[in-house]
Parts: sequence; structure tokens; C-alpha cells
Amino acid sequence: MDAKARNCLLQHREALEKDIKTSYIMDCMINDGVLTVSEEEKVKNEPTQQQRAALLIKMILKKDNYSYISFYNALIHEGYKDLAGLLHGGIPVISSSNGGKDSVGGITSYVRTVLCEGGVPQRPVVFVTRKKLVNSIQQNLFKLNGEPGWVIIYGMAGCGKSVLAAETVRDHSFLDGCFPGGVHWVSVGKQDKSGLLMKLQNLCARLDQDESFSQRLPLNIEEAKDRLRILMLRKHPRSLLILDDVWDPWVLKAFDNQCQILITTRDKSVTDSVMGPKYVVSVESGLGKEKGLEILSLFVNMKKADLPEQAHSIIKECKGSPLVVSLIGALLRDFPNRWDYYLRQLQNKQFKRIRKSSFYDYEALDEAMSISVEMLREDIKDYYTDLSILQKDVKVPTKVLCILWDMETEEVEDILQEFVNKSLLFCDRNGKSFCYYLHDLQVDFLIEKNRNQLQDLHKKLITQFQRHHQPHTLSPDQEDCMYWYNFLAYHMASANMHKELCALMFSLDWIKAKTELVGPAHLIHEFVEYRHILDEKDCAVCENFQEFLSLNGHLLGRQPFPNIVQLGLCEPETSEVYQQAKLQAKQEVDNGMLYLEWINKKNNKNLSRLVVRPHTDAVYHACFSEDGQRIASCGVDKTLQVFKAETGEKLLEIKAHEDEVLCCAFSADDRFIATCSVDKKVKIWNSMTGELVHIYDEHSEQVNCCHFTNNSHHLLLATASSDCFLKLWDLTQKECRNTMFGHTNSVNHCRFSPDDKLLASCSADGTLKLFDIHASGLLAEIHTGHHSTIQYCDFSPQNRLAVVALSQCCVELWNMDSCLKVADCRGHLSWVHCVMFSPDGSSFLTSSDDQTIRLWETKKVCENSAIVLKQDIDVVFQENEVMVLAVDNVRHLQLINGKTGQTDYLTEAQVSCCCLSPHLEYIAFGGEDGAIEILELLNNRIFQSRIGHKKTVRHIQFTDDGKTLISSSDDSSIQVWNWQSEEYVFLQAHQETVKDFRLLKNSRLLSWSFDGTVKVWSIITGRIEKDFVCHQDTVLSCDISPDATKFSSTSADKTAKIWSFELLSPLHELRGHKGCVRCSAFSVDSTLLATGDDNGEIRIWNVSNGELLHLCAPISVEEGAATHGGWVTDLCFSPDSKMLVSAGGYLKWWSVDTGESSQTFYTNGTNLKKIHVSPDFKTYVTVDNLGILYILQMLE
Repeated sequence: MDAKARNCLLQHREALEKDIKTSYIMDCMINDGVLTVSEEEKVKNEPTQQQRAALLIKMILKKDNYSYISFYNALIHEGYKDLAGLLHGGIPVISSSNGGKDSVGGITSYVRTVLCEGGVPQRPVVFVTRKKLVNSIQQNLFKLNGEPGWVIIYGMAGCGKSVLAAETVRDHSFLDGCFPGGVHWVSVGKQDKSGLLMKLQNLCARLDQDESFSQRLPLNIEEAKDRLRILMLRKHPRSLLILDDVWDPWVLKAFDNQCQILITTRDKSVTDSVMGPKYVVSVESGLGKEKGLEILSLFVNMKKADLPEQAHSIIKECKGSPLVVSLIGALLRDFPNRWDYYLRQLQNKQFKRIRKSSFYDYEALDEAMSISVEMLREDIKDYYTDLSILQKDVKVPTKVLCILWDMETEEVEDILQEFVNKSLLFCDRNGKSFCYYLHDLQVDFLIEKNRNQLQDLHKKLITQFQRHHQPHTLSPDQEDCMYWYNFLAYHMASANMHKELCALMFSLDWIKAKTELVGPAHLIHEFVEYRHILDEKDCAVCENFQEFLSLNGHLLGRQPFPNIVQLGLCEPETSEVYQQAKLQAKQEVDNGMLYLEWINKKNNKNLSRLVVRPHTDAVYHACFSEDGQRIASCGVDKTLQVFKAETGEKLLEIKAHEDEVLCCAFSADDRFIATCSVDKKVKIWNSMTGELVHIYDEHSEQVNCCHFTNNSHHLLLATASSDCFLKLWDLTQKECRNTMFGHTNSVNHCRFSPDDKLLASCSADGTLKLFDIHASGLLAEIHTGHHSTIQYCDFSPQNRLAVVALSQCCVELWNMDSCLKVADCRGHLSWVHCVMFSPDGSSFLTSSDDQTIRLWETKKVCENSAIVLKQDIDVVFQENEVMVLAVDNVRHLQLINGKTGQTDYLTEAQVSCCCLSPHLEYIAFGGEDGAIEILELLNNRIFQSRIGHKKTVRHIQFTDDGKTLISSSDDSSIQVWNWQSEEYVFLQAHQETVKDFRLLKNSRLLSWSFDGTVKVWSIITGRIEKDFVCHQDTVLSCDISPDATKFSSTSADKTAKIWSFELLSPLHELRGHKGCVRCSAFSVDSTLLATGDDNGEIRIWNVSNGELLHLCAPISVEEGAATHGGWVTDLCFSPDSKMLVSAGGYLKWWSVDTGESSQTFYTNGTNLKKIHVSPDFKTYVTVDNLGILYILQMLE
């Protein structure tokens, strides 16, 4: 240390020891690297304040010039300016030519001296760089190019503006090149005129230390302004003036003296009062997550990776606010066990308990924010209070506040701009409109400050909304529409307006309007969130609506949007949803709308609790989190989806891999989700934020399965791959921990034992192997064979049940003790890939190729009967009766009265097809063994065909008089059996299986076959009367015109043809279909023909000339989200030929005049084979692939 500096310190030693508090001064010196932590501890161990100061000065006297400068700077920083003044004369001179770096952060001694002399604050004790922002500020200062002007650093309280300003000039080349005259820092703050005069006097004294311009201080602001201008121009040219924390425009006028000025402020409008070029640098309100964690790690002296989970939560809760992170970090340094406590205070908005005042001008966090609010004009303070009702992370359109305040848009924008200028609000411009939002800390501050007014503020908003809008009439083109759909219920609940909330949530109009725009998940969430309020009115009604949304979510979240009234008509008749739908339907029927009543629906129980459609393609895997609150899923669309298990509300959507994602798994502590893919990679994600944590790519083929250990203390992940290997991964390491060999083909699944000591795997090589994970050795091997049809299974130890996914779309529940099947779970429309019980066994999920994930209540499924119908049924419409003959899955023939639901169980047989006689006297059925039987209903007498068929009977039908039975079979023959006289005629000429047949007049029959021909037979003689070679490929369907002059044929060759019975060549060949043409139907007047194909497309043709009149096609939707309409399998015209009904994936009614859809009825299952229509076109009967019978009646 220079003698001059040493003597100055000794001279004023007594005054320093008497007055200084060492704690925060040592913080600054440690940060500068001139004092060690061990030296700090020695000082702290001294018993009194004066002894601590004495020991510190003794230590400084033994150090170098840098220690003196650091001590001097710390005194200024901590407010001991009078004591710093005593040491000013002893500051050692350090040459600017010394470009060498000292030991502190790479800053040259020249920079340290310039900043020290200019009063620039030291770096905080804990500091992380924000290079991008510092570079931006420097670039804007460069733009001044030595000319007078302003650079404004602007942002909300505590975002780190002052630190950034100081950091900007902590750069040797920047200072030397741009501001060789030095830097002069003034902490302005909130000032009155006398306070401002003192600031100006101090600055003038600092700039004129040798008093060469004047020996007295300026007496007023104008004189001080002139003095400052002359000093800057003559004594300190090319210097930078930094004004920190400027609040008022009038203050800036005192410094408007033709020099270069950098200011920090919360109000960017403060520079409106001064002239010259201005450049604004906006500082975001929060640090990134990694920077925030870095600050906490430095404060508590831990590695970032070792920080507890609460550290992540603190950063998330305060949105990375530098002020809050630093305040809490400093507190944790003193109280390292208080992570939970300070997180709780932050979550509970107890800002007064988060205080550490050494490096910030305000006592606590709430004071830092309230000071900004106090500076608002009196006439707009109440408007800021109104913003207390806004939610975090929600951008509010201007129109919402126009409604709240009953003002024009321009008036509202002017008020809000004042808040924006003062960093009290943020603005996001979206096209022509503005949206506004608060920082989380501002929301918390406002809620805490105005807690007693919140209910009234919410009520004010609802009252204003009701003056301007009706909820269900909101139009999507209104800029505030989405806000109301998302938050109207929240505001009603917060306003304690329970009656209004119930009226809203129990309105089918509101459900329809909201789901059409935002889907069902948010509504389901609101039913759960406000259940305690909604149950006050009627808990059954609440359940009705929530169940309706949960079970129809996969339909309501798609395009084209289904008719919600028609969906509501499918609910139980006791449901409030049904009653509202029925009321609306009756009103709309009067205006020409078509609706269907499902009259036998009470016999159907929907066993799913929730149906969601998170993916745009097949779902390969889904799993519960360990706490059962979340579900993760993955599939063909390459994404990982995470949603709430109770509501289906989406939490995360991640584009996870470059190819199909085959499996996903939660870790035992729910912190991570692993995914594996066809792209050969394994990835680990943060389950809350979706952040990618690890990528492992050591497998050489697709990775089929991943599974975490059951113990969270030492997480391991196992992966199974088509490269025949199993690998173990430790999440703390970058490379594979173990590789397990032994399989000779693709390894499909792997699981850890409950104690995590063993790993089981199964493979396409037909073996199940058991490995010791510590020794990586093979312990056991079981040969299972190659032909199992089980796709996936899971076990529930709580209730001793196993859920099994079999081939196609079947899911079964088995009791493990009795080894008996408990239930069939039918609901999926395609292959089921995955099944999994919730942790407590109360529910299980299934995921499928049909793009849906279904949640099932275990208890509800177990109580249900597993009897379902096969799809081959026969229906007779007789006066007001609908009689249905069907076969169930336990081989019983059932005769069902469609109107009453009464079911007669007739007989047990291996039935492949069945039919009713026209007058309901007899039933006939064919078997898989080729046998044919007739049952007389009156006395249960059975008549059996002596000859029968050689193969399975496919179709069977009585003649109109009921005396003759005609059957066709896989053996390519047709049998005509006069069962009363025991006479047989065989129609044998088709070369391949007969697809079907139709009876004609005059004892004739039309048949068509896989051989491409259509034949007309005499059923009396068995001779062929006409032989039409119709198509080169299979003839899939034929229909006969009602006038009996023509017939149609459709084929797998993608064409349809119209034929005359008199000609062997077609009248018209109908081209244009892009898929197999599977069905056709003539209109009742024989002038129109409808054809349907495997792409879901229906075409209506003019029979006389073969022209295409209308194309009825499914509405095209976004790629990957195709409707599951599928093949069109059956068609039927109404008697007036104005309407057409089609069967396929669901039922659809069309206007023949326009070709547009009139109504859609979504069956629970899909793949409808046939629709039976009453002669008056008012009753419709079909069975879906889940075995559910639908008897629908047109609502009148």
C-alpha cells in the first residue's frame, strides 16, 4: 500500500473504528477479492462492533492499494460518504496505461479506479453476468458517438437495472474508447427540490475537487445546472453521467446539459421532458431459470445440481426476479435450513418477511413495489387497484378493461400506457390490438394489498360484463371473446356469485359455445375446481355435466364440431344435460332440424370415466405419475403429452423425438419422465417444466421400453431395444452404467422388481429373462413361445386384479385369485397398446390406435355384465313395434323388443347369422359348421335342414310367405329350402364365396360374389336366367331399383355400375371414387343412386344419365386428425328421396338436394355394418363393433 494511502488510513483510524458496521462492508470487499472468508470469520468473532472495525482496519493496513480502494468504495456503497470523504485524499493513483488485469473478475486496475472515483457501486456480493443486456446498453451508448444524448435502462422494480448500468462501464476497452473522461454516478431516487439541489451540489463538488472553478457550492438548481454544464464541458469532456433510479421528468431537466447520460428508471416516459437522441433498453422482469439457480447456488455455496427442489420452486414462483432471488439468497446464506420457510412466504405473499436491506434501497419486497404505485396520479390509482382481479400469466385484451371501466378503447389505452411506462404493467401487441399483463410479483402484491376489496372488484367486472354480453352469444371475432370463455367462471366464483356461476356452468348453451372454441378439458377442470360451489345447488346436476364432458371429450375436442344437442340426447333421461338438450331439440325440430332419440339407451352403461384425445395419431403408451395426479402419453405423432388424470387438462406438450415415441415412464419421485423412440434415443425430461435433462443414444436400434426403479433415492432407468440389449442408466452420469446381454432378438419390455434388485425382460426370441442389476448377470430364463395374443398387461396388488389388452380392441379384467374373467372393457375403436392401473388401483387407463386414452373406474367395471351383441342382426318393423333378433357373445339368440327393452333368450348355438320371418312366427339361424335351423316361436319347435352347407353360413333370409328359407355360405353355394315340404334347390355356379343375395319378384333371386359376377336365378328350378360379368374385382354390393328394372353393382375396383336386367352390358359406369365402393342404394322413385366408399365419401348419381349430382364427403380436417368415419357400409333413402342415411364409423343423415350433412349420431363404437330403417324413415337400428344396440327414433 502506498505510504500516502497508509498514512490517510492511520490518520482517520479512530473515526472509522467508532462509526462503521463491518458486516456489509466486508461483503463488498469479499466480492472484490481483497478479503477472504476466513478473514471475515475472524472479524465476526470479535465481541463488539468497535473491536470488529479495528481488526478489519488492521487487516487492510497489511494489504495493497486495491484493498484501500475497495474499502473506500464499500464505504460509499453502504452510505458512509462522510467517512469516505476522509479517505478520498489518500486514494492511490493507478495509471490507465496499466492494461494488466487484477485478480478480481478480469477488471483492470484502471477501471477500478475510474469507477471508484466516479462513485459507481460495487458488484453485488453474488453476481451473475447478463451479457446480452450489457452488450445492448453498450451498443446504444456507442450510438451516441460522443454527442449529447440519453440511453434509458427501463424495467420494473427489482429487475437489476442498477447492476446492469454499473456492469456496462466495468469494461476497460469500452471506458478507454468511449468515456476516457471518466464516469460519474448519481443515485437520484425520489426527490423534492431541496433533495435534488443537494445531489447537484455533491456532484459539482466531486467534479471540482480542487475548487478551481468555485470555492462555494451553487445556491439553487439553476446555478447548479450551469455549474455542472461547465464542469462537464471543460474539466470532464467525453465522460458519462449515470443517473440511477430516476422517478420524475422535472429532475432530468436539471441534468439536461449537453452531455452523454445513462439513466435507470421504472418509467420510460421520464425522458419526454428533455431533448436529444434517446435509446431505450428494456430489461425483462426475470432472470432465466439457470441464472436464477446460479445466484442461489453462489449465495448458499452449493453446486447448482445439488440445490434442493425448493430452489427450482422459488425461481418459478418469483419468475426469476433478480431482487427476490437475491433477497432470498442472502437470507438463506444466514439461515441455510429455511428453504421451505422462504418458499412458503413467497407462495403466501408474505413479502414483509422477505427482507435483507444491505444492497437495496427498500426495507422489504412489498415496499419496493408499493413505492411505484404511490407515484401514480391520484385520478388513476383506483384503476390500478382494479387490476387486482387479473390472474398470473394471463394477457388481457383492451376490450375487457373497456367493459370494466365503461370507456372507449382509446381512453383505456391511455390509462394503461401510464402503468406500462412506470413498469407497473406490461403490454403485448398482437396485430392491431393490445393485450396487457402483470408480473407474478405485481399480482401477488396487488392481491395482498387489496385483499378486502377483491370480492367487490370481481363482482364489478361481472356486473359490467352482464351489461354488455350474454355468455353464449360471444362471437369468436370479438377480441375479448377468449378471455371471457376462459375466465368468466373464475370471476364469478371469486365474486361469490354462486347463483350466477351455477346458471353458467349448468347451461348447455355455454358448454356448446365454450367447447367449440377451447375444447372440453378446461370446462372439466372448472367443474372440479368449483365443485364445492356447484354442489350447493345440486350435486347430481354437477355430476351430469362433468360426466357428459368427460365421456364426450374426444368428440368435443375435434373438428368438425359435433352437434352438442344430439350428444346431449344420448344422456340418461334423468340427466339435466338430456333435459336441456330435449328442450332445445324440440324447439329446433319445429324449424326443420333433425334430431334422434336413442330409445333403448337405458340398457347401455358407459364404463369409462374420462376419454381424452391428446394425440393426432395412435397412442402407443400412457402411464400414471406415482401420485396418480398426472398421465403421460406418447405415440406416432412423435410427441410427449402430460395432462391431469382427473380432467384431461393439458399440462405439457413436447415435440420429444424425431420419430415415433414408443414408451414413456415417470420416475418414482415424479420429477422426471423418460421417453424412448424409433430414433434410437432415450430422453429424460423435467416432468413439471418439460425441460430436456439428458439424451442417451447408445442403442443401435429402436428403443421399445423404458422403466424407472421403484425407489427414488437412487434413480436408475432401464431401457429395452431391438438391438437385443438392455441398458441401465444412472441419471447422474452421461453414459450407460450397465449393458445386459442374453436375448437373441428384439427386447420388447422390461420391469424392475419391487425391491429394485432384479430386472425382468421379455423378447421376440420367446424368452423372459431375469437379471441381477448389480452383477448384470442372468439369473433365470423362461421360454414363453411366440404366439401369445396379449399386447400388454398390468397388475393391481390392492384388489388382486389384472387388466389385459388382447389383440384388436379388447381389454379384459381378470381376478388373479380365482383366475376368472371379471369384465370386458369395450370402448376403444382400434388396437389397444397399453394398460395401466393407477397407484391405488381405483382406476386404470388404456391407450389405443384410435388416438384416445380412456380412464376406467375399476369398481364400476367389475360390477358390469360382460354380455354384448354380435353385429349380425335382423330387424322387423311391425306397426309400432321394432323386433330385433341378435346373437350375443355367449352364443345366446336374443329376441329384443326395441320399444320396451324386453329380451327373450331363445336358444344357445354356434350362430353365424340369423333372421326373422316376416310375421314374427319363426326365426332361422345358420351356424359356423354349415348347419341351418328354424325355431317356431310359439312352441319352441326346431326344424333342421338335412343337407345344410359345407362351410360357415353367411346370410339367411325367409321368402315373403315364410315357407322358404334361402341361405348362402363360404362354400360358394346358395341353398333354397322349402322347410315345410323338405324340398331343396341348390344354386351353384359362383366360382368364389357368395357375398350376398336379394330376392326378386316372380321367384327369382339376384346374387353377387367375390368372383366379380352377378347372377339372376330361378329359385324354383335352380337355373341361371342371367349371368352378368360385372367387375374384374370382387362385387361388394348390389341394390335393385324399386321399379325392378335396374340393379347397381359396386366393387373393390373403385367403380359402380348401373345395369338393366334386359342387357348384359352396363347402362352407366360410375367413376370417381378413390376407394373401394362398398355399398349402393336406389331412391324410392328409382331416379337416384347413392354410392359409398372406403374413404367415407358418398356420391349421388342421376340414374337416367349417370351424371354425378352431389358429393357428400367428410369435412377435411388438419393432417393427422382424421375423423374415424371410415368405410361407408350401408345407405338408405327416405320415401320422398329428399334425405339419405349412411352407416360407417357412425350414422350420418344427408340432404339429397344439397349434399350437406343434416345430422350425425356418434355411436360409442364404430365400424357399423348395416343400418335397418323403418318404412316411414323414422326408426333406425344398428349395432356397433362394441356390441351396443342402437334403436333410434326421429324426434318429432
